[in-house]
Amino acid sequence: MARKEHVSETPATQWLRRHAVAFSEHPYAYEEHGGTEGSSRALGVDEHIVIKTLVMQDEAAKPLLVLMHGDCKVSTKNLARQIGSKSVEPCKPEVANRHSGYLIGGTSPFGTRKEVPVYVEESILALDRIYINGGRRGFLVSLVPAALRDVLGAKPVQCALAD
Repeated sequence: MARKEHVSETPATQWLRRHAVAFSEHPYAYEEHGGTEGSSRALGVDEHIVIKTLVMQDEAAKPLLVLMHGDCKVSTKNLARQIGSKSVEPCKPEVANRHSGYLIGGTSPFGTRKEVPVYVEESILALDRIYINGGRRGFLVSLVPAALRDVLGAKPVQCALAD
C-alpha cells in the first residue's frame, strides 16, 4: 500500500497510535495567524469540520481544553455555567504552551503535557469526520469524532457562537 507523505511523530500522533485511534495525516503550509480558515483553505475542506483546540482556564486558574468548530467562537459564559465554574477565559499564550506542551497554532488535545479536562462542542460529535491539530503547526489529522468522547474522554457541552 502506497503511503502518503509521512510527517515525523509528535506527542499527539504517538498518543493516537498508543490508543489505537485510526487517523490520517494532513500536512499543509502553515500560515501565521491563518487559524482554521487558513488550514481549511489549504486542505480544501469546510472550516466547520476543522476543529480548534482552545486552552482556557477557570476562575481558580485551572486549565481546560475546549474543542470547537473552526467557524464558531466559544461562549465562555455558557461554558462556565455548564461545567460548574464561575468563569472561564482563554489562557495567555505562554500559559497555554506550559499546560499543553504545544505552541499556539499547533495545540492538539492528544498527548498534552498535563492531563486536563477536555470539553467538546456537542455538534462536533455528530460529524462524519473531523480535522484537528496533530501537534505541530501546519499539521492536522483527520479522524472520527467519536474518538474524542470514547478515547480522549471529552465531555459534550453546548457553548458555540456563530463566528
